[in-house]
Amino acid sequence: MRAVVGETVVAEAADDAVVRIEGNVYFPPDSVVAGTLRDSPTPYTCPWKGKAQYHDVLAGETVLSDGAWSYPGIKESAAARGGRDFIGYVAFDRRQVRIES
Repeated sequence: MRAVVGETVVAEAADDAVVRIEGNVYFPPDSVVAGTLRDSPTPYTCPWKGKAQYHDVLAGETVLSDGAWSYPGIKESAAARGGRDFIGYVAFDRRQVRIES
């Protein structure tokens, strides 16, 4: 699986390493290219996952505001509902970032 902005790959992981939740693909933290994420101040809390951290996605001269998010901690029941622990995994906004398999 790859997350791509224009022609720039911002994350890449084996299909069995990603977590799929609610139509989103969450990439393991170590699969995200260093320097492509910058924390955003946008607040959000998911009722069943917990508090999210939004990120701006940086790809060359392109900056995608709130183009990705992750969960630095999750509610206890979220790992079971998601199929496994996904703390720190990064999902990308499909309206801004192309997800390829």
